[in-house]
Amino acid sequence: MGVYKYIRDYWKQPKENLGELWKQRLILWRREPTTIRIEYPTRLDRARSLGYRAKPGFVIVRQRVAMGSHKRQKFAGGRRPRHNRRRLVLDKSYQQIAEERAHDKYPNCEVLNSYYVAEDGLYKWYEILLVDKAHPQIIADPKINWICTEKGRAERGLTSTGKKTRGLRHKGKGAEHLRPSKHAAYLRKANKQKKVIPF
Repeated sequence: MGVYKYIRDYWKQPKENLGELWKQRLILWRREPTTIRIEYPTRLDRARSLGYRAKPGFVIVRQRVAMGSHKRQKFAGGRRPRHNRRRLVLDKSYQQIAEERAHDKYPNCEVLNSYYVAEDGLYKWYEILLVDKAHPQIIADPKINWICTEKGRAERGLTSTGKKTRGLRHKGKGAEHLRPSKHAAYLRKANKQKKVIPF
């Protein structure tokens, strides 16, 4: 077996396999800033399978996201209708939110992909793979230069976790209302109902 196979097996149960190292990492990471650039990926096997290469132009960011319910902004004033809830129900995962926040911090880069690294009772940590679109070595590389024409992959749900959140990993029967998007399927249904002529 190659080294990546052993790394992958370790990360199937990281708390049990990493033991004391897992606890030390969490203690250190809690004191770090929310978004921090790192030199090497924590999970080399996962990073390489998602497109990471150890060459100039690739940036790795570890992003911390607070777990818990999402809330709307506080009311500035005026009436508070009975059905206007403070809780905001998002069709997004923590991982997609982490990608968006990392992209906000590095707007000159584009999000390639991301993967999970750790969690505790309050936070989740993800490592985001970013690519500098203006770097000469990225532009010259035919395997990755397709990303130079992309814009806002994380915000538009075009990353792997974004497509999973949108339900695009399912095809065929049972997934009729997911393509091209949930909103488009809703509009298509609304337009059909409008065209029905009563007898």
